[in-house]
Parts: sequence; C-alpha cells; structure tokens
Amino acid sequence: MTSQTISRVDVTPAAAEIIHKLHDQHGPLMFHQSGGCCDGSSPMCFPKGDFIIGSSDVWLGQIEGCDFWMSEDQFEYWKHTHLTVDVTPGRGASFSLEIPLGIRFIIRSRLFDYEELEHLTPTHMGE
Repeated sequence: MTSQTISRVDVTPAAAEIIHKLHDQHGPLMFHQSGGCCDGSSPMCFPKGDFIIGSSDVWLGQIEGCDFWMSEDQFEYWKHTHLTVDVTPGRGASFSLEIPLGIRFIIRSRLFDYEELEHLTPTHMGE
C-alpha cells in the first residue's frame, strides 16, 4: 500500500514540450475542461487568468506548473478517472492556445484502481 498522494492529472512528454513552448510565448498558463461545446472533451489552454474560474469549477491539480480545472458537472462523470493530457495533430474547434501550432490537446484516460482511489490528490472548488 502507498502513502503517496496520487495525481489526478498528468501530462505526456510531447504535451509537456508544447506547454513549455506556449509558456515561453504567453507567460503563465492554465487549463480548463468544460465538457460542453467547442471540443468539450479536449482540455483548453489559456493564459492564466484569461478564463474566469467560478464556484462550479473543480481544481484537479497541476501539469507542468499550470492549474488544471474542470467543470463540476464534468468532474462528476470523471472523478474516478486518471487524466493524461497529450497532443495530436489537427485543429480543434476551440480558443485554446495550441491551435495555431496545428495540434490540439487531448485527454487519455483510465480508471483509478482501488488503492489509488484511497490516496488521490484532494480537489477544491473555484471561487
């Protein structure tokens, strides 16, 4: 059994490289996944503070120093799921910062096992 806290969200090396490139261009970043329209299953990357976090958003953790938020409704579906942010070629239908690079962020997911569920990083709601 582990006493280590298990991350709810991680990032692939390819996505980490893009996040660092975007950070160099735009400064501090944040991610949000709404589950709604505009590539609802794709995480969107914004300059930190450009997307207003509300009381119905859930903080899942950080990837590459960037806060990762999800709408509460979407979190209810995915609260038992580990998310890994990755990139794929193509143009998404969102306002996310990576779009001009000809790629888009995507989520790869898996269910947490029973032991992991007991040690998850705590979440908190936005303000």
